[in-house]
Amino acid sequence: MSNPLTTPTTDKQKAAPHAHVRLASSDEEIGQAQKLRYKVFYEEHKAVPSDTMKKEGRDFDDFDPVADHLIVIAQNAQDPAREEIVGTYRLLRQAVAEKHGRFYTSNEYDISALTRSKQSLLELGRSCVLAEYRTKPILNLLWQGIADYITEHDIDLLFGCASFQGTDIKALASHLSYLHHYHPTPENMRPVALPHRYVNMNHKEKEELNERRVFASLPPLIKGYLRLGATIGDGAVIDKQFNTTDVCIVVQTKLLTERYRKYYERKIRKVMPGNTSQSENKG
Repeated sequence: MSNPLTTPTTDKQKAAPHAHVRLASSDEEIGQAQKLRYKVFYEEHKAVPSDTMKKEGRDFDDFDPVADHLIVIAQNAQDPAREEIVGTYRLLRQAVAEKHGRFYTSNEYDISALTRSKQSLLELGRSCVLAEYRTKPILNLLWQGIADYITEHDIDLLFGCASFQGTDIKALASHLSYLHHYHPTPENMRPVALPHRYVNMNHKEKEELNERRVFASLPPLIKGYLRLGATIGDGAVIDKQFNTTDVCIVVQTKLLTERYRKYYERKIRKVMPGNTSQSENKG
């Protein structure tokens, strides 16, 4: 699962001053990111921890030692002299995943169409932000960090699991049907939920859906992916440990919406992968 950038912001939530984004550079910082994940996933959203996780107050698995961990560091709201990690994303490049043996997403989806595509892949996962920092500037910082990372490593395609809180498929029928009808991944690279975990997403006819209303009610993380130009794989997956319903998102960097490409290129001061207009201008 990759969840909770899911709580909407309020008027009382302010962007932390002097916040910045970078990769974690030590085991201590990775541990702090894992504690942040525990606080959001297990304490706030009531996921079920193992005994060891509960004892240590950390969310962890065997991907953490090999992945890169993007972190947003900000001044503590109560103590400006102290900095803390308030947001994180786990980034797993294809070469690293192949050496490790698999991607996390392959626990839920058949992603062979992606791995056969001869594109450079990056898996996004374990995304979360402390509730009081879930503001647009902080979320933009995370995506600025991702934009810089995919440019540095020349990534062609991003993918991963994104989550709806809860496992009541009837309650999610409009959301899942909307994603199924309006944002399917092209068949030649479409991830498909594993047969024993596959949950049908097509519960309502396209004509039954109020496109604008359903989009507005999506979790902010999924909504943000769609604004970037994301498409959605075939089938949802129920994650009982995290009490979520997951979908698989796919973002081709060459198909990033122009608005967001220009915004993040301006922020990182680099040309992102897949910028065809840049090469056309040179020609």
